[in-house]
Amino acid sequence: MANRLQHETSPYLLQHADNPVDWYPWGDEALGKARAEDKPILLSIGYSACHWCHVMEHESFENDEIAGLMNDLFVNVKVDREERPDLDSIYMTAVQAMTGHGGWPMTVFLLPDGTPFYGGTYFPPEDRGQMPGFPRVLASVADAYRSRRADVERSGGQLREMLTRVTARRGDPTLDTTLLDQATRALLAQIDWQEGGLSGAPKFPQPMAFEFLLRSHARTGEQRPLDAVELTLRKMAEGGIYDQLGGGFHRYSVDAVWLAPHFEKMLYDNALLARLYLQAYLLTRNPLYRRIVEETLEYVCREMTDASGGFYSTQDADSEGEEGKFFLWTPAEIAEVLGQEDSRLFCAYFDVTERGNFEHRNILHVGATIEATALMLGVEPDRMQEAISRGRHLLFDRREQRVKPARDEKVLTAWNGLMLRAFAEAGASLDRSQYLEIAVRNADFVLRDLRRDGRLLRTWKAGRAKLNGYLEDYSHYIDGLISLYEASGEPRWLEEAQSLAHVMLDQFADEEQGGFHDTGRDHEQLISRPKDLFDNAVPSGNSVAAEALQRLSLLTGEERYRSAARGC
Repeated sequence: MANRLQHETSPYLLQHADNPVDWYPWGDEALGKARAEDKPILLSIGYSACHWCHVMEHESFENDEIAGLMNDLFVNVKVDREERPDLDSIYMTAVQAMTGHGGWPMTVFLLPDGTPFYGGTYFPPEDRGQMPGFPRVLASVADAYRSRRADVERSGGQLREMLTRVTARRGDPTLDTTLLDQATRALLAQIDWQEGGLSGAPKFPQPMAFEFLLRSHARTGEQRPLDAVELTLRKMAEGGIYDQLGGGFHRYSVDAVWLAPHFEKMLYDNALLARLYLQAYLLTRNPLYRRIVEETLEYVCREMTDASGGFYSTQDADSEGEEGKFFLWTPAEIAEVLGQEDSRLFCAYFDVTERGNFEHRNILHVGATIEATALMLGVEPDRMQEAISRGRHLLFDRREQRVKPARDEKVLTAWNGLMLRAFAEAGASLDRSQYLEIAVRNADFVLRDLRRDGRLLRTWKAGRAKLNGYLEDYSHYIDGLISLYEASGEPRWLEEAQSLAHVMLDQFADEEQGGFHDTGRDHEQLISRPKDLFDNAVPSGNSVAAEALQRLSLLTGEERYRSAARGC
């Protein structure tokens, strides 16, 4: 029988609706049950495109015996981190404090009032090396709650105090170019000058860091920041992290050379990277960067856009139960589509071999330049280019016949704001009117279907919008609307941005310490009121609010916006 998650709209929660675990969504019913029965809460947080979330579900949450233990000992709550970034922020901070690392799936054990006292990330179904099996963790935590309650409550109290401290504002550094120069030097010291990106593995794109280096180059004229950006953009565009047939970027590379990605695709990564490549193109006029912008946005149009105008959230890493299966090729599969001669050229350029580079199959990536590959094979570069272009087209069509990765079709306001800005800026900069049309449709949709009584909502799916908007929803969408105004010249988009800015200032501003809280004044009472000051996978609500308010101040002349931006 389906559990209580069957009534949710989140694809991630619906994935767990048929588990034998008696899952609750986060809310008064679950917290009330924990208090009434004096049971600890098992809080599990993840998202639909998360590979290891799927693994833990299959190994543990679909296991009748493990589910029985969970149901007997805990009140079990499942949360989609993309719907509830407030809960994710609070409990991820706690898990990182307890374990020194974080990630998803996240498993946190709470007192009935929501205070965390133990947690971790993925747990296997049985003991594995130094990692305890999930059943042993469940039994140990439940025993500690029953027999060592004072210790558990003391640990929870210390974590709660820590969560209160981390939301306090840090020092108030002087804002001058010295700070920018120090940050530039620190970033350049971390660059992998062989493969691009920041040194080490796994390797994430880090678009905000490289946008900062672009700005540093523009501000100072120094060449090394631009060199770091160009090396990184070229290596990513040639690597397996970029979908060489369909466009768009995967989440990150598990290695240091951008070859083997974690195959999920996130809307926010593609929004931020499209803008980064666009900025690099406008600065250098390198046609490679323009191609990547256009292919990435075409991917979003094709795969990630709802008929309503909203942008979907993610695509899975897995298809047919295998990670990356949709994206992988063998030489025989390519030869069947392209014929022997074109296949020989195509496979040489994209480094496709019988041995393979990922579980005996191949992730397409550029092994050498067209000229070098043509010279090696004894053909003209024009012939090589023709084989590559034709091959990409034909293999994309063949790939479309495969079973596609699952797609999370919820529409998140914050991430839509990021993509709105990407389409607006690309439309204006590249003279692509269709991009501006897509941006306008998105703005019309969000302001119509994800706004109620002047307030933004967080999430929409299949006609249902819900959950109060967070700071990032307001700041990101205000930012996108400003870009749409700049690109189109339509005053209504500036007026809508101002309207939302007034709500943001009223609901989220921290009047005592400056900046903004992540949740509004009338949000539900949680164990702490998070205030994120650091960029992570997406820019923090505070950093985007600071930029958006500065832009509004310049466009309107209103001092209130400039003053609030400086407070961030």
